[in-house]
Amino acid sequence: MLSNQKIKDSLKEIKDISRLEMALYTPDGKLEASTFDNDEDIDDVLKTFSESMAENQSVGGKCYFKVIVEEKVEHILVVNSASEEAYMVGKLAVCQMRNLTEAADANADKSAFMQNLLLGNMLLVDVYNKAGKLGIEETKRIVYVIEIEEKDRAEIKELLENLFKDSNDICAEIERNNIVFVHEIKDIDENADAVEKEEYFKETAEVIKDAIHTEELTNVRIGYGTSVDAFSDLQKSYHEAKMALEVGRIFYVEKETISYARLGIGRLIYQLPSSLCEMFIHEVFGEEIPDIFEEENLSTIQKFFENNLNISETARQLYVHRNTLVYRLERLEKIMGLDIRKFEDAMTFQIAYMVLSHMADQEKVPLSVKIKEFSKKDTK
Repeated sequence: MLSNQKIKDSLKEIKDISRLEMALYTPDGKLEASTFDNDEDIDDVLKTFSESMAENQSVGGKCYFKVIVEEKVEHILVVNSASEEAYMVGKLAVCQMRNLTEAADANADKSAFMQNLLLGNMLLVDVYNKAGKLGIEETKRIVYVIEIEEKDRAEIKELLENLFKDSNDICAEIERNNIVFVHEIKDIDENADAVEKEEYFKETAEVIKDAIHTEELTNVRIGYGTSVDAFSDLQKSYHEAKMALEVGRIFYVEKETISYARLGIGRLIYQLPSSLCEMFIHEVFGEEIPDIFEEENLSTIQKFFENNLNISETARQLYVHRNTLVYRLERLEKIMGLDIRKFEDAMTFQIAYMVLSHMADQEKVPLSVKIKEFSKKDTK
């Protein structure tokens, strides 16, 4: 489907060149885009023209044209002049709109194909037959799942098309607030090692994120899977990208781009059953979880971890005296029995916190509620 923004941009460009005002309507008379404010009621003219056999006509000082694609009227173009120049410009504009509509329909067919492929709705033999008809080659690709806030997904898809216009990329809409972007990998050395490839994938995710931030002014999170060579493996990359988003939402909330290949310990914890999670929490905290999970403590601990257990740098970034931070850490040690100034205890606490977050997410309750429930249950 041709986006309204692309229609508006095309009409404006034609107007800037020809200096003729024009508007585009649906066959049933709904205005799609216009370069001028038309105060006249032309509904009857549009209805009569739409139902007629004529492909163009001049009425009331305006030229009317039908944009026909595959023997179907897709749009009606109105040029606000009945001159010979208006007729010529109108015919050129019809060609432009027809080409844009055909391109949009082709993209829609590719999008539907990719949607069915990623959801596993096609037999492998049908995949190759359909891909051949659509001109989609089997090549190295990677799947990005782009999670956006309330926003017109057509605008985001158009942005991606413009951003990677020289690639054979395909966008698909599978879930309400997500856009699936299947990216063709071609600007990378075949002999690149795993680190270099991962850097390329991350850089692509950052480019997408920055473009959406800048152009659409909306928050975005992007998860991406691993690269694959065959159509049959694209579904795997899609599920990896979805898992990256899900695991990132629980454990790495500060990250806007998340790689499946870099989920680390979060991937392991995400797949742990509840029984093992509870056993581990008992092992770390005993019968009752200590009352340390308040915002001030957590922000102090997080900043301490971010600075690789460096007390001086953490104190500087928290705007507190070094001795004040040491006092806080010693107080936490007394409460929970872990000295997070030591690597082993710091790692134990970090894993325990992630396990608690995972348990809270599984039960769809806030972390604070889960901790209280856990403590009450353990003390019975």
